[in-house]
Formats: sequence, structure tokens, C-alpha cells
Amino acid sequence: MATFLSRLGRLAFRRRGVTLLIWLLIFGGIGFAAASAPPPPADTFSMPGTESQEAFDLLTKKFPDASADGASARVVVRAPEGRKLTDAGQRAEVGRLVAALGTSSPQVVAATDPYKVPAVSISKDGTTAYTVVTYKVPAMKVSDQAHDALDAAIEKARKAGLTIEAGGDAVRVDQAMGGTGEKIGILVSAIVLVLTFGSMIAAGMPLITALIGVGIGISGITALGSTLGLSGTTSTLAMMIGLAVGIDYALFIVSRFRAERVEGRIPEEAAGRAVGTAGSAVVFAGLTVIVALAGLAVVGVPILTKMGLAAAGTVAVAVLVALTLVPALLGFAPVKVMARKGRLQYAVKPLSERRQRKAAKHAAKSAENSRPNLGARWAGYVLRHPVAVLLVGVVGLGTVAVPAASLQLGLPGEGSMSTKTTQRKAYDMLSKSFGPGFNGPLMVTVQAKGAKSAGDKVGAALHRANGVASVSPATANKADDTAILSVIPKTGPTEQKTEELVHELRATAGALEKDTASRILVTGQTAMFIDFSQTLDDALLPYLALVVGLAFLLLMVVFRSLLVPFKAALGFLLSVTAALGAVVAIFQWGWLADVLGIQQTGPIMSTMPIFMIGVVFGLAMDYEVFLVSRMRESYAHGARPAEAVVDGFRHGGRVVAAAAVIMTSVFSGFILEDNDFIKMIGFALAIAVLFDAFLVRMAIVPALFALFGKSAWWLPKWLDRILPRVDVEGEKLDQHTAPAPHAPREHTLVG
Repeated sequence: MATFLSRLGRLAFRRRGVTLLIWLLIFGGIGFAAASAPPPPADTFSMPGTESQEAFDLLTKKFPDASADGASARVVVRAPEGRKLTDAGQRAEVGRLVAALGTSSPQVVAATDPYKVPAVSISKDGTTAYTVVTYKVPAMKVSDQAHDALDAAIEKARKAGLTIEAGGDAVRVDQAMGGTGEKIGILVSAIVLVLTFGSMIAAGMPLITALIGVGIGISGITALGSTLGLSGTTSTLAMMIGLAVGIDYALFIVSRFRAERVEGRIPEEAAGRAVGTAGSAVVFAGLTVIVALAGLAVVGVPILTKMGLAAAGTVAVAVLVALTLVPALLGFAPVKVMARKGRLQYAVKPLSERRQRKAAKHAAKSAENSRPNLGARWAGYVLRHPVAVLLVGVVGLGTVAVPAASLQLGLPGEGSMSTKTTQRKAYDMLSKSFGPGFNGPLMVTVQAKGAKSAGDKVGAALHRANGVASVSPATANKADDTAILSVIPKTGPTEQKTEELVHELRATAGALEKDTASRILVTGQTAMFIDFSQTLDDALLPYLALVVGLAFLLLMVVFRSLLVPFKAALGFLLSVTAALGAVVAIFQWGWLADVLGIQQTGPIMSTMPIFMIGVVFGLAMDYEVFLVSRMRESYAHGARPAEAVVDGFRHGGRVVAAAAVIMTSVFSGFILEDNDFIKMIGFALAIAVLFDAFLVRMAIVPALFALFGKSAWWLPKWLDRILPRVDVEGEKLDQHTAPAPHAPREHTLVG
């Protein structure tokens, strides 16, 4: 593989103009296709095989009008202090509001009048009421004009003295990201790249190529959205991980190119060797990430499967960009990509006699003052104290991981939004006036002959369950073969007691089915979220086993070792578990919540562990493959095990540290957002990258290498004969290229 990739890198370097043109044409073509494609379909949330989904499918068939997918807004109204909505004047103002909402847009179907069903829509103290505005179209298709009309009607009623807030999927959500935190993250990334490379050109290449790769991936998802049923949110994971690995892969190639130039190779040869060695590591790191993302299919949730496959495609594009576009761009600036200080040593045109003397003087001075860099010194320290470093790393991460045993999963709702949003204000108003369970009603379907009668019996039985605040009368369809009931819990939708109530109601329903000769199902958004969390919880261990198992096989092929992939897998599990422990301690238990500005603690978002595993696994394997492949390369060329570890850190430690700091700074930007769940994702990814890069890859891994010695590279002979040889360390490259001179050449061939 190294030989093939080296030829590919040389070709891209020589034909840099053609290579760049091809990528620009691909970028433009896919961008045009995305712009011309039909709008992506609206988000659909389904979980085949769950009770909630079965009930929703039944409602779609038996109650087509009630199960329509049109958006809705729940507008909550509160009377001025000391007044009631039942007063004549306040009633008139609410009536004008309802009329305005009902005619605010052609997309609106109707707005309910709270005074027609006061027992349901008006609080017992008469101070608060709500009206539901229904729309003809799904939430994704509610127009800006409809949003503006809703806001205008609410604002006009506020001027009359009413307190009004609105929730529901028809209410506009402020999606603005790009705040101060993200800008700081980008700024830190740029600074780290410049400090790492000492060159603006070298610093810009990873950012530019990563953006091109992500742009192609996202445009491809958009272009195929209507054909493959990819909604607008499918690209979320693709954008996040595509940008992360895109920067890393380009970093590794550029860094290796610079190292080859320092050893005295001409630019074309350096580009070929960079792609042949670091590029081989990129290929296998990319394969492990693709395995992790494609493995989301085992969860059994269609939207996660689509997100995983779309992100895997974006990672594949990032790999191709790193192997071809990066060496092409290096061909345009083979000297300026080097550190500014001492750049004359790498001139590509004949130097004047004065500049030759200056370059030789600088080279001599550099050789005289040369000493092991920070990475090599750190590796030496770990090799001298392996047991102490290993114990500190493992015990420290293990301690942080303890809270993960109390992990509770849930899904975000309006109750988790910032208290500054109208959705959260409406949620709190309803909770205070109607009870916390009002925001998370459960729906019970009863399928039987004489469904109305059976439904009333079921409702009476369910009302006796602990935690039930109220049960509505059964409503049957025209055929009287299916009835629905609304159950209001006493607790909020994200509380543990509500989840326990759902399980209790389902157990009760199972016993009632024989007595009423019916089929009883518990559903509703709250039940759907509970089932979703349970599905992800159940799939977490199988997903980890699949991802880690396949990655183990890939890394065994790459490093020709059993212990190296085993250490990589265990290290990843340790860092992810520690990150989950930190998330639970802060976002579930509330430790340091005030410091981070967390407004409400509660269950951890169900999708967060899966997303974190996918993203962090990709970055962890990047760091593992790049660091250990340099160790393997040095060991394959005759170095002793300890020397190989030092050599790996001498060449790769700085780059891996830079990549980790960049990703941490980018992810940390999300911590400054108002939404607690966005804070959670940003914190989880940032802390996981820090744990994995600096504690696992740079401390625990070299300590284990020091303890195992040559055994770290042991592979049974029978297995060695079976496994294919991919030559990631580039042993065969030395058979095709002349060894590099001991000093950098003053005159090279590339313009």
C-alpha cells in the first residue's frame, strides 16, 4: 500500500494543476447539484419494533385526521397581576388573540378557543389558559411569513397587558450558532496551527482542505436528500466529524512532508514518501472511523443509520482529499510550507553565493544547538517511569469514570431550553398552572370491539396507578374499533418517575387486555422518547463491541501485533467512560453547574453517548495510528523498542498534541451556548479528546510499550502468514528511493 500511495502522492504533486482543477470541478459540480436538488424531506422520527411506534402506526391508520403531521403551536396566555381570564375585558382580549392566530397565515388550519373547553384549557385559578394553533404543513415547511404572523399576533396581544409565550414545533427556533465561543475556537485553532508549523501557508492547508472535503460531503448529502430520504439534520454528524478528521489527516500529511524535507529529500520525493507513510496511516485511520459510523446501523433507528452512513461518506471524501489534494497544494508551495526561520535551506531555485553561505551557516548553527524536542523528552520520561505514569493515568481516568455507572438517558425538550426562550417560558407557565405532567401527556390506544366501552374501563383502571394526575374520557373512531385516552402524569416528561409510570402503565395494560378483550398500547411523545432512550441504551454495548472488534482487526493488520490494537481499544474505552463520568457528574448530578452556567440538570441526552463514541473513536484512532505507525516504522527499520517509542514521539507528538488542542478548542466553543444540551455535547467531546490524546495516547500507551518491550510487536507466526501485508511503515519505499542525504540540499528541482 505504501508504494501505491507514494506513486499517487508523486502524481498529484507533479500534476498539481490538473489535480486541483479536478477537485474544484467536483466541488462545483456537487454544489450545483445540491443547489438544484429538491428540498430535503422533513425529519421523520421512527423506531421500528417499539410499542410507541406500533401505536403511532395504528393511529395513522385509525385516526388519520388526528395523526396528521401538521405542525402546531401552543400559545399560553396569563392574565395581568390580580386579574383573571374569566373577566369580561380579559376574555375579549383573548378572543381577539385567538381570532388573529386563526387567520394569521394561509398555512393555519385553526386556533382552538380555550373558553369552549374551560375545564381543560383554563387553569383552576383562572389566571392561565392556552390555545393550540394547527398548521396544514409539517414544522420544516412552515414559512417565514407564517412565523412572522404568529409573532406579530402575540406581540399585539402583549400590548394589551397579557403575558404570552408560545411553544410547539411551529414556533421559530433560534438556530444561530457561530457565537463568541465558536469564534474563539476557530481563533485558537489558527494560532495552534501557526505555532505548530511556523508558516501561514502550512497552517492554512489543513483548514482549506478540510473545508473543501466537508463542503463536498454536505453538498452530496443535500443533492441526494430527496432521493435517499436524507433530512436536513442528516448532515449534522457528517459536518462535525468530517471537519475534525479532515484537519487531522491534512495535518499528518503536511507534517510528514516537512519532516522528509528536513532530512534532505527533494519536494516531489518528500510528497511521495509523506503520502506513502502518513497517507497509509490516514487510510487505516479513516477505515476505522468509517467502521464506527457505519456501525450505527446496529442501533436500529433509521435516522441514526442515515446519519452514520452519510458521515462515513464524508470521511471517505476527507481521506481522498488528504491523499491527492494536499500533495497537490504542497506542489504549489514546497518551500513556503516550511518554517519561516531557516527557509533558505529548502530553496527550490539556485541560490546566490551569499544566500548559500547564509543557509549553510544556519544549518550548522541548528545542528550545533539541536537537542531532543519536547515529544522525545516526554517519551524518555515515560520510559524511565512507566509504572508510575501507567498507574496515575489509569487510576485517574478510572476515578473520573465512576459517575458513568449512574448514567440516565433522555431526550431534550422545551423544558431543557434556555430560560430566555419563549418555548421555555411557555413550558414553565404550563407546569406552574396545570402541573408538571401537563407538558408530557401520554396517549393510550385501545383496540377492541366496542372500543369506547373498553376504553372507559381501561381509563378507570389506569387512573388508579401511582403517578397519574388525570385520565381523559375515551374517544373512539367512527368504526368504534379503536379508542384513545390522554393520561396526564404528576411529574414532568424528563423525570425518572415519569419513565417508571410508563412501565407501570404498560404492565397494567398487559393485565387489562384479557379482561377487556383488547390490545392496549401506551404512546405519545414522552413515551416515544423513553423508548428511544431505552433503544439506544440497549444498543450501546453491542455497538461498542462491533466498533472495537472490527477496529481491532484493522489495527492488527496495520501493526502486525496483537497487543497494540488491544491497548488501543482498551485505551479508547477508558477515555470514553471517563468522559461520560465527567458529563454525568456535571450535567446530571450538578457538580460545577453554576460555573458552566447550566440552568437545569437532568438525564443525559440519549444520542450524546453514541455521537461521542463515533467522533472520539475517529479522533482517537487518528492519534493512535499516527503515533504508533511512526514507532512501527522505526522498529521495522531496526530500532530497539524504546528507541522506536522515542522516535514516534519525536516526529508525531507535536502534531498529535496540536490536533488535539485544535479539536478541543473547537468543541469547547459550544460550552458557551445557552442551550444546556449543546453545552453538554461541546463539553463531552472536548473532555473526551483531552483524555484520549494526552492521558491515553501520550501517557498510558508509551508506558505500556515500555513495559512490554519487544512483546508489544509479537504476532503468532501462523497469524502473520494469514494476514495481508499492507506496509504502512513504508519498508518497500526504501527499495525504490535513494536514502536521504545527511544534510538538506541547497538546490532542488521543483519550481
